[in-house]
Amino acid sequence: MNREVVLHKYNSLFEGIPIIIKSPGRINLIGEHTDYNMGFVMPAATDKAIYIAIGKNNIGKIRLHAINLEDTVEVNALNFEKSDKSWANYLLGAAHQLQKKHSMQGFDCVFGGDIPLGAGMSSSSALACGTAFSLNKLFNLSLSKRDLVELCHRVEVEYIGVNGGIMDQFAIIFGKENQVIKLDCRSLEVEYYEANLNDYEFILFDTQVSHNLVATEYNKRRAECDEGVGVISRQYPTVKSLRDCSLEILGNYKGNLNDIVYKRCEYVIQENQRVLGAAEDFQNNDLKAFGQKMFASHDGLKNKYEVSCPELDFLVKIVKDDDGVLGARMMGGGFGGCTINLVKSENIEVLIASTQNAYKQKFGITLKAYQANISEGISVL
Repeated sequence: MNREVVLHKYNSLFEGIPIIIKSPGRINLIGEHTDYNMGFVMPAATDKAIYIAIGKNNIGKIRLHAINLEDTVEVNALNFEKSDKSWANYLLGAAHQLQKKHSMQGFDCVFGGDIPLGAGMSSSSALACGTAFSLNKLFNLSLSKRDLVELCHRVEVEYIGVNGGIMDQFAIIFGKENQVIKLDCRSLEVEYYEANLNDYEFILFDTQVSHNLVATEYNKRRAECDEGVGVISRQYPTVKSLRDCSLEILGNYKGNLNDIVYKRCEYVIQENQRVLGAAEDFQNNDLKAFGQKMFASHDGLKNKYEVSCPELDFLVKIVKDDDGVLGARMMGGGFGGCTINLVKSENIEVLIASTQNAYKQKFGITLKAYQANISEGISVL
């Protein structure tokens, strides 16, 4: 899928000349489930993207067409409800948020892309961000990139109902080519680091499974972390989130928190430390040290945060002793989706073939593999 396909489809359905936006997916190198704990994350935009063609119409309608799904939704531009088609709500949610403060007419929109669905690359956030960014341009609303990040985060929380953090939206809108982002999810302060991968590349292995636990377990993990903070902050009022808590302070509550809450808090604190360490690794061009942090991250996600699954664990375990792999871990909310692997370029082809074969034998599922190049954030084409 590319801009020409999207433009051709737009011209076949609607009149006028649209603007075309490229809204990328994202990978998260390290820092999982730390964003909603006001901690640190290290994402990057990728070259997998959604392409959006959008133009005004004079009929007071919002008309949406999803090329990949061959599906269309049409609503009244000034008075619409949530759709029973989940994909449409990421676009309608962006329009709804903008309409709270801005006057907009009807518009036509066609989109399609090559971000793998359900792989943890934030195709849904790319769609919401792309829509908001497009409408901001189309109707000259003069919103800043920071405004758009916060607006698209509200789409996910208020309109979609996923109580997540702000990492996805930030990476999609602020991504830079060949640079990773260290994002402070509380202050939104950002530092960029050159992704000098030399003869290594990021490869994603897509489990092709979803255990349908992400939404409920995601909100449950957040509640467990909040419970830990609530107990700790009674004695340490400066601890507003797990970001403010050290392992030493947490250790004082070994008997005051139930074992599950303690494990959740311990993982988040350790993961924040790994992100800060990873920034130093990129600064020092020490990919080997970074790779070890990836493995440690997965171990924590599996055993302490408990958001992994047998398929993800198998994929990490099978590559761990491969000399051509520096690091691997699950990426995203968990219970399915992808692992992200830092692999020596000359080993990629053999590694993919052997891993696909082993995965097929173990689970009877055809494993998909994607190369994830670090790319520019959202842009007008």
